[in-house]
Amino acid sequence: MGLEGTVLQWLRSFLEGRSQMVSLGDTCSAPQPLSCGVPQGSVLSPMLFNIYMKPLGEIIRSFGVRCHLYADDVQLCRSFPTVTKEAVQVLNQCLAAVSDWMRANILKLNLDKTEVLLVSRKAEQGIGLQPVLDRVALPLKTQVRSLGVFLDSSLSLEPQVSAVARGAFTQLRLVRQLHSFLGRSDLATVVHALVTSRLDYCNTLYVGSPLKMAQKLQLVQWAAARLITGAAYRERTNPLLSQLYWLPICYRAQFKVLVLTYKALNGSGPIYLFERISSYEPVRSLRSSGEALLSVPPASQARLVGTRDRAFSVVAPQLWNALPGDIRQAPTLLGFKRAVKTWLCAQAFDE
Repeated sequence: MGLEGTVLQWLRSFLEGRSQMVSLGDTCSAPQPLSCGVPQGSVLSPMLFNIYMKPLGEIIRSFGVRCHLYADDVQLCRSFPTVTKEAVQVLNQCLAAVSDWMRANILKLNLDKTEVLLVSRKAEQGIGLQPVLDRVALPLKTQVRSLGVFLDSSLSLEPQVSAVARGAFTQLRLVRQLHSFLGRSDLATVVHALVTSRLDYCNTLYVGSPLKMAQKLQLVQWAAARLITGAAYRERTNPLLSQLYWLPICYRAQFKVLVLTYKALNGSGPIYLFERISSYEPVRSLRSSGEALLSVPPASQARLVGTRDRAFSVVAPQLWNALPGDIRQAPTLLGFKRAVKTWLCAQAFDE
């Protein structure tokens, strides 16, 4: 990595010369030297672990397999036609290489937590796919959980929306018990911490989802707005959301997509999102030239027609191009957020 001098000595002092002992009552065992591992809970440990895991990503990509590393959570992704068996062979070779690397670096794969999800059309699900890891066949799952988000084989997100709505309503019932003890501002803070945070987590996935799914989450937000404002059940909800300056569920998701798009275009977002969007370049000089528009990909690029309208590469350009030009060209992220929220509120509440 090119570390030397004081920095190298600092890291060496953090890693070397550590020991551990077992304490039981008033008795302690003799200290035993540690040959590997870092102190749990220290600020430096996660960074060192990411450095330690860096070669794993290079090994995975050498097989033509994409990967996402989230600390000790590793996800492999490969796109392939269902008529070929080559993809399964490549995936098995990649898994074997991952297992060998982990074994050589004093790490262990947890087979019980290793899951396989095939995203495809219903007629093609489960055809000829049986990855093997350490001579154990990995069964296909109809649903997996990725960083707290439930993903199913058709990417319908129905299990995710149902779980979020159920969990948010549970928290809202608990918050309701504090209603008589908290003022409005404090109650709003608690609602944001326990309820709204659940609705907003990964909510960019909900853009373009069917209305009946979004309605489940919208019912939670309406109930939260009534709780904070003390409104009756039959009172209209849009004025309550406008009063609280809350965007409805669908618009909150659009807001998040637009913020991610702004970050990606201005170099502060993840590179994999930047690679999914491209600037619109007209063939001949038009009035729209120089307005920072994005190109909407054609329908032929969609692998799954049912999820095309929810893909970031499609949704982001459509939402971005709908913004007024002065908002698209906002000089700062904070100014962009404020302008977008004001514009979306006007769209949502017909002001």
